[in-house]
Parts: sequence; C-alpha cells; structure tokens
Amino acid sequence: MKQVKIIGVPEHFNLPWHLALEDGAFAERGIELIWTDVPEGTGRMTQLLQEGKADMGIILTEGLVKSISQGNPVKIVQEYVSSPLLWGIHVNSSSTKSSVAELKEDTVAVSRMGSGSHLMAYVHAQQQGWDTNSLQFKIIDNLDGAVSYLKSSTDAYFMWERFTTKPLVDEGTFKHLGNCPTPWPCFVIAATNSFITEQPGLLKHILEIINVYTQEFKKIPSIDRTLANRYHQKLEDIQEWLSLTNWGQSQLSPETLNTVQEQLHQLGLLDEIKPNTTFLHQVD
Repeated sequence: MKQVKIIGVPEHFNLPWHLALEDGAFAERGIELIWTDVPEGTGRMTQLLQEGKADMGIILTEGLVKSISQGNPVKIVQEYVSSPLLWGIHVNSSSTKSSVAELKEDTVAVSRMGSGSHLMAYVHAQQQGWDTNSLQFKIIDNLDGAVSYLKSSTDAYFMWERFTTKPLVDEGTFKHLGNCPTPWPCFVIAATNSFITEQPGLLKHILEIINVYTQEFKKIPSIDRTLANRYHQKLEDIQEWLSLTNWGQSQLSPETLNTVQEQLHQLGLLDEIKPNTTFLHQVD
C-alpha cells in the first residue's frame, strides 16, 4: 500500500472522498489515502502543502492561485467543484444592521490571511464599490472563532460558505445579510510538485477514482438525506445546495485561471500575472 496524505475542509463538498474511502475504492488500487479535515480552511491548507505535511488538497481556487503565485511548490491538477461557491455574509444576530451596505466601514473576520474568507472580502468590497484599501481584518481561525468574535463586536462581519453557516443562522447565532458567489469554479484539487514528479501513476489513479464518484454523486439514492444527516443540515437546504453545485472532472481552463489572476492582480493581491504553466499540471 502506498500512503498519500490529503487534506480538505470538513464540509459537504467533500463527501465523495469519504464515500470512496468507505467503499475501499482507493485501497483496491493499493492506495492508503489518509484524509485530514482542516477546519481553518484554505490558508492553513496551503501552509500544510508548502511544509510538505500533505501531498494533496481540495482547496479554494483563488486561495491556491495566490499561494502558488507567491512561490508555493504546488500545482492545480484539476477542477473539483466547477460551480461557484456561495459566500454568505453574516453579522451577529443581535446586530442592528440589516443590509450589506451598512458594513462598509466594518472589520472583516477571516480565518487567516490568504484564505478564501480574506480574498473574497476584497472581491465583495469591489463589487459593492467600496475602497478595498481601507478593509480591516481580524483573524479568527475558524467558524467557532467567528462565532466568538462577532458576539463581542458590533462592527464586524464574516463571510463563509452559505450552507455551512445556515444552521447558525437558523438557531439565531448569526444574521444573514446577503451572498457573494465566486466568479469562477470554487474548488480545485492540488498536489505538491514533489508528489506529481515522484508519483505520477498514483496521482492518475486517485483522480480516476474520485472522478467516478463525483460523476455519479447526485444519482446516489437518497444522497440528499445522507448529506443532511452527516452535516446536520435541513433537507430542503441540502436540496437547494445540490441544485446549485456541480463537480468537474477536467483540468481548470487557462481562460478561467487568467480570470482569477486578473481579478486578484487588479485588487492588489498578486504582484504580477504569471504563465499558466506556473499553476496548471499538464499531463503528457
């Protein structure tokens, strides 16, 4: 058995990986796939990949592009979720604010710098016509940290995947003021350059397996109920999420990569636009 360490967020998007693991699909091909949940999100995952503590990761597109541009020895090996991520915009439930426009001067709670919650705050501010240079951030590590911080601050907001935070809205912890979808496919599969070079056959097998599972995922009987039970979501919320979500089985297109780079560069988050080969793994 060849061991591979893979990381991802503990969210419903990644259930195909867990189903494949539970079915023994990787073990059948001699692969010991070790999955680790990283609730802190993209910033922490790019760090783990850079430190060589993981071989692969399921990561938000914009965060990985920024990290690779800054020298992380990692490449995108293919799309994972080809639809946008719906970022919910939240304040504490006791806040008197009732519209996104009222958040213009407020601090943004982010899991860490370079994370999706950090980068998408810039995208959202630009969409609102705000001065992105005036954004102020507070690092809160994870969802629990956001709950604690918003309770103590009346002038702060938090952006996180809409359906993950929906139970916190329903129970009265957060107030939901709006959404901000990513302007690109939201999740990609990343692998370290060393893993790509040393284990190309292993990488190919892993992608073949997960692509079978994602292609068939929505057709699994009662998959909506399985998701609702596993991730403590209302059935109708999961059904809405499934209707909005599509999985991809091919490499991220150069056109999409250019869109991501150009947007991040325009926002001052990338120093320069780099060649596609810097980011995309090309299979010979």
